[in-house]
Amino acid sequence: MYLKTDRILTALSIMLDVAFYAGRSGVASGADIAQRSGLLRRGIEPVLQALSRAGLLDSIRGPKGGYRLGRSPRVVNLHEIASAVGAYDSSCFPVEQDNPLRTLVMKPLWEELNDGIKGKLGNITLADLLQQAERLGLERPRQIPISFTI
Repeated sequence: MYLKTDRILTALSIMLDVAFYAGRSGVASGADIAQRSGLLRRGIEPVLQALSRAGLLDSIRGPKGGYRLGRSPRVVNLHEIASAVGAYDSSCFPVEQDNPLRTLVMKPLWEELNDGIKGKLGNITLADLLQQAERLGLERPRQIPISFTI
């Protein structure tokens, strides 16, 4: 359920961070992602794993390892990211026989709001967010080419 979880916001933040700092060719370490996001590494690890399982992130092993985008930011929409970490949590509205206002009025309203958010998230891609960051004056780090001199 979009209106209830912080896990979705964490996943969206992680994906935007990786898109901004690493893209498809660079690598962002889990520690760097956590530091820039102001989150604990062990707290974001399950989200990173879920995003990797969904194919949204590629996990790179080794001392220079980390994460990079699994697909182009132009084709990854925000609903897909939310779905990868469990967008809908029906436990927000358990079946209650003794509260008809909650089950007959509030639950349908909440579902309608979530459907609207789902549609909105489906129309926004990571590329859209990257363009917004550029319009706001944020500069992406440049990958300095490696040059060897013998």
